[in-house]
Amino acid sequence: MLQARGAVVLDADAVAREVVAPGTPGLKAIVERFGAGVLGPEGALDRPALAAVAFATDEAREALEGITHPAIQEEFTRRISEAPPESVLVLDVPLLAESESVAKRGYEVVIVVEAPREVRLDRLEERGVPRADAEARMAAQATDEQRRKLATHVIDNSSDRAHLESQVDTLWSDLQARQPSP
Repeated sequence: MLQARGAVVLDADAVAREVVAPGTPGLKAIVERFGAGVLGPEGALDRPALAAVAFATDEAREALEGITHPAIQEEFTRRISEAPPESVLVLDVPLLAESESVAKRGYEVVIVVEAPREVRLDRLEERGVPRADAEARMAAQATDEQRRKLATHVIDNSSDRAHLESQVDTLWSDLQARQPSP
């Protein structure tokens, strides 16, 4: 919705998939750490197989993050440097609260989009994520309260699209007001 209003959006999930694509150093490091069982028949990452081993223990999750987070950060930094200077730049970072200090990163605005836990679980199931896997992933993530503490804006995504659009309109007005005058 922000992109439709003119923001430049960099999606951490998309970058995360790219840095572990076949032939990348990221995929090689994952296979070295977790074994060839995390690969599908075509040699691409089998995400459910990786999730089964990487979210099994804190040590395994931290090992995965140690591989992926630096690669994602490097690619994000490259893309940020390519964005037009006058643009509203939105970094879509689902695990921001679990990563380095937000203050250390220097974000001017932190937008948290939230919905009740059961709504999120239902939505993940609708996207093909088994409920037990979704619950395990959520248990390893920051709590709603931890995310809200980081937020400069909280968007409620538990209702219909019109309600969400209205909140995004208000947010966009605020973001535009923060932009320096030309």
